[in-house]
Amino acid sequence: MIDVLVLYYSRHGSTAAMARQIARGVEAVNGVQARLRTVPPVSAQTEAVAPSVPEDGATYATSADLRECAGLVLGSPTRFGNMAAPLKYFLDGTSDLWLSGTLVGKPAAVFTSTGSMHGGNEATLLTMMLPLLHHGMLLVGLPYSEPGLSATMSGGTPYGASHVAGTGPKPRVLTKDEIELCQALGRRVATAAVKLAA
Repeated sequence: MIDVLVLYYSRHGSTAAMARQIARGVEAVNGVQARLRTVPPVSAQTEAVAPSVPEDGATYATSADLRECAGLVLGSPTRFGNMAAPLKYFLDGTSDLWLSGTLVGKPAAVFTSTGSMHGGNEATLLTMMLPLLHHGMLLVGLPYSEPGLSATMSGGTPYGASHVAGTGPKPRVLTKDEIELCQALGRRVATAAVKLAA
């Protein structure tokens, strides 16, 4: 059994909902299990310390999760066309893995949730790819052979899965196409991980 790490940050729950669907896609591939992890928020108060275990949701990621995974799917809400600070902060602390080449040759993919249709989802996906390329990972996207990519009226890009959550007080739920694309992305990374591990 090999693990694919689904690592994300979620503020209002939309990115977490995507992560769960991606994990379902990962686990649809024989011999692969999803390891769902998140990162703690970054506080503007430098003396504030987050608890070592979150009150609810996924466990906080450690560098061991990255060392042990056979593949990675990375997700973040959009922040002005970029990944959220907590995820960037976590990735900035992976220099030891870069120096040792731990992630070289492992498959990886990205996903995001935005407030609006053109709210920077593709830019965010591209910025999340950059540290993965520096780590030597093999990027996996969503090809147009996935029917949902052409059918979607909300999220979904060839760069990775996306969701349009809206800007109201309650985020929109994932659409059928968004769910299918999240699961397809998980399957694609898991399938690549199996082939590369063989």
